[in-house]
Amino acid sequence: MNLSRRQVLTLSASAVAVAATGLGPSVVFADAAATEKSIAAFTGGKSPATGKITLNAPEIAENGNTVPISVSVDSEMTKDSYVQSVMVLAEGNPNPGVITFNFSPMSGEATATTRMRLAKTQNVVAIAKMNDGSVFMDKKLVKVTIGGCGG
Repeated sequence: MNLSRRQVLTLSASAVAVAATGLGPSVVFADAAATEKSIAAFTGGKSPATGKITLNAPEIAENGNTVPISVSVDSEMTKDSYVQSVMVLAEGNPNPGVITFNFSPMSGEATATTRMRLAKTQNVVAIAKMNDGSVFMDKKLVKVTIGGCGG
């Protein structure tokens, strides 16, 4: 494909105009409503109770690119009483869903550790769904000082 000099200048001027007016791509962050929608989908509309689940996250994350978190759920992990899954959400990231851990009675214990990326200071939420349908939630505010997924 050959472009004439006039076409190249027109495309360049258009790109400069878009950049100057701010119509280019921008980062859209999730809001509390998107997080609530994800929680409702995960829990089947049930309101999560507090207790049983513990979310460990730093109070201040010096680098939003690698924020260590761990979740643990107090459960017997027997055939009659076990944790089915744990979902972790970040309210201020472009997509609130971070990860979902799935467990079974053979897991032995419902504990998981990972690192996540946080775009800015925000709440991190962990929801545990038990085999009997009950759900539990823990929430921590993590202050991000630099970095992150979006600036």
